[in-house]
Amino acid sequence: MSGPLLEAMDLYKSFGPTPALDGAGMSLWPGEVVAVMGPSGSGKSTLLHCLAGILRPDSGTVSYNGTELSALSDVARSELRRTEFGFVFQFGQLVPELTSLENVALPLRLGGMRRREAEQAATEWLERLEVADVAGKRPGETSGGQGQRVAVARALVTRPKVVFADEPTGALDSLNGERVMRLLVAAAKDTTAAVVLVTHEARVAAYSDREVVVRDGKSTQVELIP
Repeated sequence: MSGPLLEAMDLYKSFGPTPALDGAGMSLWPGEVVAVMGPSGSGKSTLLHCLAGILRPDSGTVSYNGTELSALSDVARSELRRTEFGFVFQFGQLVPELTSLENVALPLRLGGMRRREAEQAATEWLERLEVADVAGKRPGETSGGQGQRVAVARALVTRPKVVFADEPTGALDSLNGERVMRLLVAAAKDTTAAVVLVTHEARVAAYSDREVVVRDGKSTQVELIP
C-alpha cells in the first residue's frame, strides 16, 4: 500500500450550535496502533465515529483504502463496519441474552457462517483472550475484565483491518485494564490489524506506536513514541 490505510482530512462536525470537530484529521497505516488522546469533550470520540463511518462529517474527507466513506451508501458503510472494522467500547456492549461464546460468534453468524464453524472460531478467540472459562456464561455472570476481553474477542473474530477501541479500559481497574490492553495489542499485531485507540490515560496510550492529540476539535499528530 502506497498510502495510509485510513485518513481523515480537515474534518468539521457540529451538533446543533456546538462544534465537535474544527478541522481535525489523522492518518492510520496498516498494522500500527494510534492513540487518540484529549480531555473529555475535546472531540476525540466524534473523530473516531467519523473515521468508522458511523457519523458523516459536515465537511472534510475520510478515506479508507483509497475510497472516500461519504461516497458509500449507508448499506455499504454498514457492511464495511461488519467486515473490515472491529469495535471495542468502554462498557463492552455485549448482547446480555447471549453467552460469551454466542456473542463472539455473532459477527460471523451475521455474515452467513454456519453455527459450528462460527462457534469454533469464537472458541479459539476466547482461548486467545484468556476467557475460555466463561464461554457458557452471559455478560451479567462475568467480571468487568472478563467481559471486556470477550468484547475484544468479538471485535477481532472477523479479522478486521482496523479495530476502533473507545476508552476500552475506562470501566476497569488498573490491573484488568493492563491485561486487556496487553491482549488487545498483541492480538491485533498478530493479525496485522491497525488500532485506533481513544483514551485520556497516558498508561493506556503507552501501548500505541504514536499519538494524535485532540483539543477543542483540532488535532495534532505526535511523532513515534520511543
